[in-house]
Amino acid sequence: MTWLVRLKLAALVLTTVVLQTTLFPDLRLFGVAPDLVLVATIAVASRVGPETGAVYGFASGLVIDLFLQTPLGLSALSFAVVAYGIGILHTGLSRTPRFIAAMLGGAGGLAGGLIFVVLAALAGEDQVIAFRTIWVLVLAAVYDALLAVPMFPVARWAVGSTGAETPAIRGARST
Repeated sequence: MTWLVRLKLAALVLTTVVLQTTLFPDLRLFGVAPDLVLVATIAVASRVGPETGAVYGFASGLVIDLFLQTPLGLSALSFAVVAYGIGILHTGLSRTPRFIAAMLGGAGGLAGGLIFVVLAALAGEDQVIAFRTIWVLVLAAVYDALLAVPMFPVARWAVGSTGAETPAIRGARST
C-alpha cells in the first residue's frame, strides 16, 4: 500500500469522525443516528480485504472511541471484527451483486452494533441492555445501508486501484 493511499485513508478516518461527531447527531431519524465511521470501515474492508480492513477498522474505531463515553477500545474491537468479516465475505464472492453496498452496509452495521452492545455489556455498561437497543440496532442498520451507497465510491477513491483490492473486485473488472 502506497503512502498516498495511507494518506487518503487517514483523511477518510478524519473526515468521517468529524462528520459523525458534528453533523450526524443532528440528522437522527426516529432518534437514531447512523454510524458513518463503521460504514466507511465496511466500504474500505470490502475493497482491501480482511487483514488491511481490520487494521483500518481498528484505527478508525479507536479514533471514534475518543469521543464516546464507553470504555476505550469497544468501537475499535467491534469495527476490526466487522471489517475482517466483511473482507472475508466479499473476498469469497464469485460475483458482485448489484446492491452489494447496501447489503454489506446493512449487515455490517447490524453486526457491528451487536458486537458493540455485547462487548459493552461484558464491560459493565448496563445501559445498553434494554429493549430499545434492538430498535436502535435495526434502525441504525437500515440507515447504514442507505449511507453505504455513497460511501463505497468514496472508499474506492481512497484505496484506488493499487492491487490491494479483493479478488472478487479484480475479477469483476477483468470481465
